Amino acid sequence: MVAANLKAETLGLMDKRSALEAEMNGIIDRLTRPGGPGLSGNLLNSEGFPREDIDIPTVRAERRRLAELRNDHKEITEKLDRNIQVLHSAKLAPNSSSLKPSDGQSASVVNAGESASSTNVHRDSSNAMDVTVSVPFALVDEITDASPAAEDGLQLGDQIVKFGNVENGDNLLQKLASEAQTNQGCAVPVMVLRQGAQVNLMVTPRTWQGRGLLGCHFRIL
Repeated sequence: MVAANLKAETLGLMDKRSALEAEMNGIIDRLTRPGGPGLSGNLLNSEGFPREDIDIPTVRAERRRLAELRNDHKEITEKLDRNIQVLHSAKLAPNSSSLKPSDGQSASVVNAGESASSTNVHRDSSNAMDVTVSVPFALVDEITDASPAAEDGLQLGDQIVKFGNVENGDNLLQKLASEAQTNQGCAVPVMVLRQGAQVNLMVTPRTWQGRGLLGCHFRIL
């Protein structure tokens, strides 16, 4: 019963996070379109006066809303991670009479974890469950048209689970930059979560007409 309730809560959180990501992507798309103010660009012209080519109150409102959405997204992601860990730890004790395959609870615990995140479930020869949880560590919150990242399939809102050899840990921005530089001109396997589904890509860091080797921005979650 507890597992079923946690599963329902986790699926609800996934839906909320997807809705937040959709709204975030919409705002990011509007702010970063050609000629737009960007996510943090100056709203004044070269003479120090308010720009006349943009609706400044709307831009400020959308930037505030984006900041709120990012905070909400972070809170939901943290809650999802906690739920997944609970479900993971409950997968469990082979000798526990409450989790015999015949009563269906073991399947419920595993399915809840699988629905909550990018979770791979398999059985070994002893029928013990082995659950590996993939937790995203970065979000693609800016991407330039015709950039290597865009051409190779990355999209706004993608959550990075693995970029080459980089996974969740410390000093992630430095590791991502180093991984891109080390693999310049070489295809790098990238695993992302997109609207709750796992997507595997091959992205090649390379020089192009824009800045950097990828043409996108990662925000650490």
